Amino acid sequence: QVQLVESGGGLVQAGGSHRLSCVASESKFDISTVGWYRQAPGGQRELVATQTAGDIRSYAPAVKGRFIISRDNEKNTVGLQMNDLRIEDTAVYYCYLYQRWSDDSFWGQGTRVTVSS
Repeated sequence: QVQLVESGGGLVQAGGSHRLSCVASESKFDISTVGWYRQAPGGQRELVATQTAGDIRSYAPAVKGRFIISRDNEKNTVGLQMNDLRIEDTAVYYCYLYQRWSDDSFWGQGTRVTVSS
């Protein structure tokens, strides 16, 4: 069972920047797809960004150009740099790992980011 632990949530002012991190207990981290999802209050969980093992990055239109996903295969970590934060970015952010060979998905417990005006 893969465990994912997020860190870095908190209160941020609109227009500011913030970084989330996630560490995974997965020996095959380097060949897994990793990413971030988020769930706003009263909303559905939605994709924020993903990064494949081949370093192909994908972003939701709402965050493209503002957020940057990165991974460190040596440390089994995935980060999310969030810039120009907006009120609507307020959500619980979940780290995600996908193993293509088994079609298994794993999620962290989530970390809350609140953007204030």
